[in-house]
Amino acid sequence: MRVAGLGFRRDVTFASLREALIAAGGAEGVTAIATVSDKLGSDALERLAGELNVPIKAIPANVLVGIATSTQSELIKEKFGTGSVAEAAALVAAGRHARLVSTRAVSQDRTATAAIAEGDGE
Repeated sequence: MRVAGLGFRRDVTFASLREALIAAGGAEGVTAIATVSDKLGSDALERLAGELNVPIKAIPANVLVGIATSTQSELIKEKFGTGSVAEAAALVAAGRHARLVSTRAVSQDRTATAAIAEGDGE
């Protein structure tokens, strides 16, 4: 299973989410997108999932706590207990033995991040 993890601000645009995903390596082979559950309902997120024809996996914030990530944001670490929401969400959603195939990439306007992980989906 190949999962694109996304982190973003509430005012993110569809273009920024797509740009971050492209910067992380693109959507080829992605079978799901994942983000922290409080971001569900975002129009930009739903539009991206629709364009890719993949489900959204909502990860509760408490599940992200302590997930080791390759990149580190002090702000995100303080708020979520992990260095990158995008990387941690991708790793959790990809399942056991997940590994990052693309570390966090950031949109030019800095409102969206994306990372890609592969795992067994369980």
